[in-house]
Amino acid sequence: MAGKIDVDATVKAVAYGRIGLGISYLATPGMALRLWPGRPTTTEADGAMLRMMARHTGGRDIGLGVGALFAQKHGSPVRGWLEAAMLADVTDAIAIAIAFRHLPRAKAVLMLGAALGTAAAGRKLASAVG
Repeated sequence: MAGKIDVDATVKAVAYGRIGLGISYLATPGMALRLWPGRPTTTEADGAMLRMMARHTGGRDIGLGVGALFAQKHGSPVRGWLEAAMLADVTDAIAIAIAFRHLPRAKAVLMLGAALGTAAAGRKLASAVG
């Protein structure tokens, strides 16, 4: 029989995870891009644009994580932050699905699974917060 989860601790863990991922995307976008599905860039302009997009995604994740932590710390509603993060994850999944046939299969499946998994977990956590 599974025990009850500590919702507050789970919110913190998810928020810190999102912040950590965001910081890694900001600090080392090249490393993040190696995890993303797609082909290596062929021009410096392509590489610069992809690094910019990775940093943008990192900023988004930092904002969502910090927002959830601040809301929790100040006794404000956290659910909206979790739902916004879930929406971001669903949007990521849609973007991957649209490009799926053009991407390396293994990475595309992995990233799509990660996006859908985090969206589903976010939905469950948002419901648990109330």
